[in-house]
Parts: sequence; C-alpha cells; structure tokens
Amino acid sequence: MEKRLRRKLGRAGSLSGALLIVGALALAGCSSSAEEAQTQTEGPVEGGVLKVAFGSDTPIINPHLSGSSITATIAREVVDSLVSQDVNNEIHPWLASDWSINDDNTEYTFTIRDDVTFSDGETLDAGAVKENFDFILDPANNSNYARSLLGPVAAIEAPDASTLIIRYDTPFSPLLQGLSLPYLGIQSSAFINGGGELTNRIVGSGPFLLDSYVQGQGSKLSKRDDYNWGPTHLDHTGPAHLDGIEYSYLPEASTRLGALESGQVDAIDAIPPANNAGLRGNDDIVIDTYENPGVPWTFQLNTETGPFSDPLVRQAFQTAVDIDAGVQATYFGTVEPATGPLSSHTQYADASIDGSWKNDPDRAAELLDQAGWTERDSEGYRTKDGKRLSVRWVYDAAQSGQDNVNLVQALQSGYRESGIELVLDSVDSGTLTSRNESGDYDIVAYFFVRAEPDILRTVYGSATIGAGNSSRVSSLDGQLNEAVGASGERREELYAQVQQEIINEAYSVPIYVPNYQLAHTSDLQGVEWATNAKPFFYNSFLSR
Repeated sequence: MEKRLRRKLGRAGSLSGALLIVGALALAGCSSSAEEAQTQTEGPVEGGVLKVAFGSDTPIINPHLSGSSITATIAREVVDSLVSQDVNNEIHPWLASDWSINDDNTEYTFTIRDDVTFSDGETLDAGAVKENFDFILDPANNSNYARSLLGPVAAIEAPDASTLIIRYDTPFSPLLQGLSLPYLGIQSSAFINGGGELTNRIVGSGPFLLDSYVQGQGSKLSKRDDYNWGPTHLDHTGPAHLDGIEYSYLPEASTRLGALESGQVDAIDAIPPANNAGLRGNDDIVIDTYENPGVPWTFQLNTETGPFSDPLVRQAFQTAVDIDAGVQATYFGTVEPATGPLSSHTQYADASIDGSWKNDPDRAAELLDQAGWTERDSEGYRTKDGKRLSVRWVYDAAQSGQDNVNLVQALQSGYRESGIELVLDSVDSGTLTSRNESGDYDIVAYFFVRAEPDILRTVYGSATIGAGNSSRVSSLDGQLNEAVGASGERREELYAQVQQEIINEAYSVPIYVPNYQLAHTSDLQGVEWATNAKPFFYNSFLSR
C-alpha cells in the first residue's frame, strides 16, 4: 500500500498551526521593526530592479557544487525544485505535481509537470531530473552536500517523460525535505553535461536567469517573462514582479549599512549587531528576522590529529571560556547562544544537554592537567614536552564574515587565561577547501541550515569526512544511519544519543544560533522565506 501525498495549497506567510512533516522549521521571527506600521501597497507593482548587498561571498555559484548559504540564496531564484516547503513545514507540489511513497520509505514515485522548460530552451522532464541526480551522485563531481541530501540512493529510474522513481535499499525518510532545497534544484541537463565550466554559471527553469556572476563582486539576474510554474503555495505562479535582481558583495559593515541608508541598495544582510537597534528605530527601514533551524555556528574540532586528538584537550577547550558572554558582547543580543549540536528549535534537539557543558574554567584546568599540559611558557601558555598548546582556526574571511572573526578574537583572551593559544589562520576559499579535505587544521567553523535532524548525518557521518564532517569522526554512523529510516520515539532516541556523544566526547563546540536578518527599505514588499531560511524574492516587488 502506498501513501498518497497531495498537499493542499496554503499561504506561505501563515504562522499558525505549524505541522511537523519532515523536520522542525523554526520561525523565530518573520518579524520586522516596522511591520505593524507599514502600509501595504494595493496589489503588486510590476517592474524595477531589486538591489541587495551581502556581507559574505561564495566562490561557487552552482548549488550542485556548493553548500554555501549565499549560493543557495541566489540559486533559489534561478532553479526550481521538485517540491516546496512552506514556513509551516508543509510540503507542496512544484515541478512534481504529485508523488507517492511506499510504506517503508524505500520507493518514491514523482509525476513531473509537462509544461516546464529551462531558460536555454531545453525541456524539463523526468529524464532531465534523473540526469541532475545522476550528476550529483557521481563522486567525481564533488557534489558533497547535495549528495548527502539524496541519501543512499540504490537506483533512479525515468520510465517515461512524466515519471521519476527513486529507490533505496534501506528506508530513507528525509527525502522530500531535501528535495525542497535549492541544492537539489533542477538544472538544464544540456548545461551540466555540456563539458563547460559549471562553478560560475546556473541554467535553471526558475523565475530569474543568472546573467552574470563574478566572485568578489556579485551577481545579476533578469526576469524570465514566460515563467508560469512557481511553487503552488504562493499567491501567484506566473512571472516575477521584479525585472531583475542585482546582488553585490560589500564586506565592510559600514559600507553596507551606508549603502542601505543612502538608498544605493534596497536590502542588506549581515546587519552590524551594534547598529541593529538604531535601524529598528528608523521608520523607513524594516528588519525581517528568521532564526535558522539545523546545526548552529560551531567550532568543529579535528579529532584525528593535533592537540584535539586527545579527548581531554577537546573537553577542556569546550568548557574553558564563557562562550555565551562572547556571543552577547559581539552580537549585542541579536543572536541566541547555542545550547547543543542542533538549534533548540529543530526537531529532536535534545533539551537535556541545554548548554550545561559550558563555562567551567576550573574543570578545563583539571582536564588539561590530566592530559599532561602542566607547564607554562613565558607567555603563560600551557606546554607539554616543550611544545606550546596551540590550536589553529582556519577560515576564509569572505565566507566567515567580520562578525564571526570579531567573536573568535573575543574568545581568544579567555582561552589564553586557560593556557590555550587560539590562532586565527586566514586563508582563501580554495586553500580552506583543500585543507579541510586533507585535515590540515585544528578547528574550522560553520553552520548548516536544514529543517531536518538528518543534517547531523551530513556533519557527523563518516561519508562526508573532509567535507561536511570536519570533526572527522566515524563513531556515529550506526545511530545516524538507523535514524534515517526510523520514526517516532526510536528516531528521537537515536538523535538524542548522537547529540549527547557529540558533547560528551567534545567533537564540537556549538557557539551560537545564526539567524537571517534582512534589513530593507519599506518599499520592498512581498518577501517570502525559502526552506533554507533565506529570503525568496520571486513574489517581491518595489512599491516606489
């Protein structure tokens, strides 16, 4: 017997009656400083180019090849997905008009729309979808994050133009939520198999076309006039209201803020925390805030080599400083400190952990003594066999953003008091990738946004060591792989075990829960929120 899933249509902005379909999508604010006072325009205004400035960059624009949130934000406007997920966690038709799932979650059958084309004129059918997924599943293409979302696929079949079948040998329940993400958005098979450069282009079927992308500068998108197959839960499915979108990269906070306040851009992200309160007092500026589900911004500790191969040192590092105070001082209360390996708003986040492992310098000192780091050098750092206890955070400043760098610098002094030298090692994006793959680091830091606890498999499963799994652990595979096909209490139990081991063995140090803050002029209306907790401008318009 099959479970037939045809979802009713609904308004994406509704916050009532939240449903847990495939994972907990936490909406901490689709809130705004001028929300109540803002007067909505009567009906959408057609035309205009939206200008958005980002505080961080991405080296790769193609969502098949990158797990970057900036990549996903831009790509969401260019690629469509088989299904969509609204802010209430309900799954809706998109490129797939219908689907069915067998009882043990090992076979998914999708009916693909027959009226969709890519921007290069190619037809989007089941065969094209299969070619996209075959590309992602091929290890040679390094589609690490996208491949993890598809899971352990046994076979993909396209018996005819309108039918796609995905089969698994073992149950895999998170597929629909993964399919809603832009990383599994569908691109022209002629493009992805054409032998050209893929990192700086996207050819999709979405409401906008990617006209240009230049790393370190930005991207330009233009409206697709014949688009008529938007997500079915939105107010319209036809062409976008905007003529285009221009994304720029402005890493300096003051420059980005000045561009918004002077009207050079319509919206910015990465709002300087110190300026948040002032912006909220500006009647011409609206701040929309959306708290991320998934894995918080986290120090991932290399457990294979270096000081953190010793669990005592990892545990000492985890508890040596007052992380919450550092987060408060750096972010001025605009983000919440992390309480565990999952955001507290994510389904199956283990509340029993609740940050109890934090801020115990006396325990850290005892642990370091037990590990043999008992001496101090002339600068006060602990030593062992004449070697200083020094650990390196390897990061790309363009991707990390200045606020995160400021936060780590704020934590440095606390670690120094405990005798640990925390070194900031800034590298370019290519070097960061290669060092992450080879394990040449002590710490890397990142967050993953996903409304599904299966994100823990991406970050802690052995299949992604050198990519998503930067702690380089393999001991959690049993629970993570069983949880993929489990349900109910057993799934919750397995994820609790995983989170407790992550903290108890100090594979990671969760720091804070990122949220997406979009500051924009009151002229920008109709902003939706995509499954990856980022703004989706397909339904947006400029009222001026």
